[in-house]
Amino acid sequence: MQWYCQLSIAFILLALTSFTIAFLLCYALPLSLKFKLQFLQGVLLNVLVFYVGVFITWEKDIRHNADWYGNTNSDAAFIVVQINEPLIEKAKSYKAESQLETIINDHAKSCNGKLLLYFAKDSFAKKLHYGDRILIRKNLQPIKNSGNPGAFNYQQYAAFQQIFHNLFLKQNDWILLKEKDIHPFKQFIYSAREHILSTLRKKINTGKDELGIAEALLIGYTNDLDKDLVQAYSNTGVVHIIAISGMHLGLIYVMLTWLFAQTPGIRKSKWLQALLTLTCIWIFSILTGGAASVLRSAVMFSFITVGKTIFSKNASIYNSLAAAAFVMLVYNPFYLWDVGFQLSYLAVIGIVVFQKPIYNLIYLKNKWANKIWEMTAITVSAQVLTFPICIYYFHQFPNLFLITNLIAVPLSTLILFAEIVLVAFVWVPFIGTYLSTLTSWLVGLMNKIIISINSISFAVWNNIFSSVLSTGLLYAVVIGFCAWLMNTHKSFFRLACISLLAFVMWYAYNDLLFKNQQKLIVYNIAQHQAIDFVEGNNYQFLGDSTLIQDTILQNIYLKSSRIALQLKNNNNSLSDPLLPPPFYQMSHTRILVIDKALIFEPAQQKINVDIIIISKNPKLYIPQLAAVFNCNCIVADASNSLWKIDKWKKDCEGLHLHLHSIPQEGAFVLDL
Repeated sequence: MQWYCQLSIAFILLALTSFTIAFLLCYALPLSLKFKLQFLQGVLLNVLVFYVGVFITWEKDIRHNADWYGNTNSDAAFIVVQINEPLIEKAKSYKAESQLETIINDHAKSCNGKLLLYFAKDSFAKKLHYGDRILIRKNLQPIKNSGNPGAFNYQQYAAFQQIFHNLFLKQNDWILLKEKDIHPFKQFIYSAREHILSTLRKKINTGKDELGIAEALLIGYTNDLDKDLVQAYSNTGVVHIIAISGMHLGLIYVMLTWLFAQTPGIRKSKWLQALLTLTCIWIFSILTGGAASVLRSAVMFSFITVGKTIFSKNASIYNSLAAAAFVMLVYNPFYLWDVGFQLSYLAVIGIVVFQKPIYNLIYLKNKWANKIWEMTAITVSAQVLTFPICIYYFHQFPNLFLITNLIAVPLSTLILFAEIVLVAFVWVPFIGTYLSTLTSWLVGLMNKIIISINSISFAVWNNIFSSVLSTGLLYAVVIGFCAWLMNTHKSFFRLACISLLAFVMWYAYNDLLFKNQQKLIVYNIAQHQAIDFVEGNNYQFLGDSTLIQDTILQNIYLKSSRIALQLKNNNNSLSDPLLPPPFYQMSHTRILVIDKALIFEPAQQKINVDIIIISKNPKLYIPQLAAVFNCNCIVADASNSLWKIDKWKKDCEGLHLHLHSIPQEGAFVLDL
């Protein structure tokens, strides 16, 4: 417990320092005594909340627990692992989150911590279920980032889930143990989820796209979704429909409130209504996987329901949001970095603050026109605070989001209610048959509309470069202008203008930097050759034909890098015409790419090369290579086998040469 004492002392010192600075600031400023006391009180409260949050974050990090497996694991150890969830089928493996229970060296020691397991696709792996325990003897592999410029920080994302290692297991790497450890409630959730998926797969058989959207919309199951279709939903600004969010839970909450208020035997008891509503909401939240955006809504609706039942009054929406955020962050402070959590809160706050002012801009007498305008106001207000962070994470803006939301949100609402009734009454032949047909038709209609809108050339503004600083400046611009329009105070207008000027200057400065850049990038893409020669905003790509033709792979591995470096044009004229492939020259750097077997003849004088890139498992020997080329830097990319890279690395060490292994060390990025 020594670290608790050290951390507590550090918190106390930091709190006293912060409060002292605030006190001196108040003393120096010409303010009233009452205002100074209120200011100091607010500073003290915020400092305490901040440091308590830091303390909880530290305490929730499993690496600080004495029984975390990382403190005792060794390479020679056997480990006993429990499967925490049903296996999820991937393209080349089965994936499952698991719990490490025991490490066996000279003796067995109980441990704790989560792992990601990937099983090779053999018939035996399919027989694994939730609760099974297996014995493994294989070294744990730390989760690493690819190192590709601008790539998603998967290592940090996994760490926020308290997962730090993974394992790929073949059939001979593990043994199934007889003992099982099954939690009844978890088993009920997984069984219910499987029953829902089985029902949808039987009843919605018009096509894979319709089934995938239906599964995602109802319980957030995304494994059957087509990637191109998901991209279309993202491009048109309605991806929140298939990513379970607070909207789904809000619709279900309204439905449950109305249903229990009409049901005989229940409608007379507010306590029973509240209990049933909360039970259904939380079961649905857990069924969908417990996403942060859904849990936010579940906690918020729980506060609202309890407030109505116990105190017989409606709580302030701001208080409900703050209370929900507080409870969630105390339970898991790492939710703060969850994209769904951030977008969910920003969308709700945007609707609460801006919906009424936007709606009041136009008065419409017609009932239906007024309803459409009300929906428009909600959609626009939700976008006000979410679009800067969406640009930061996804680097695009859906230009036609207003049209697609006005069409897709009502359609998805009908589909959601139809699916709920279908699953509940599938045993009734008449209802099951007609509702499955209706659901399939509605999902198909929604897909056709989204695909049609996505095909419009200006549907999405793509490849927008953004950083933490630019996002902060953009928020200052948006909040400043909105506050000025709502309060007509000149100080907000000045803030917005200064922020806008800083935003433009920052973009101009970065544009100048990117126009003068020269880089060599060897990407870390498993089993693929991928190289970019970068000069200014232009690049020349050298890679596999499959990678060139596969837009999905490019979006996953290459798009983020090219956005981060502002690369716009694929220019094949960057290479020196006097040096034909496999030689390339950029600036004063000469590069040799070896992607096939070559015959090396001893040369009287070695050829000077700055970098040698080895791709696609060519048959070569490092001593022969060193006898012909004078080069101190060799790069082995991810298209090579690991055993070959290890062999080349040993040969390089014997010759005092440096070899950069892309699969083990990440992407190779060199400023020229």
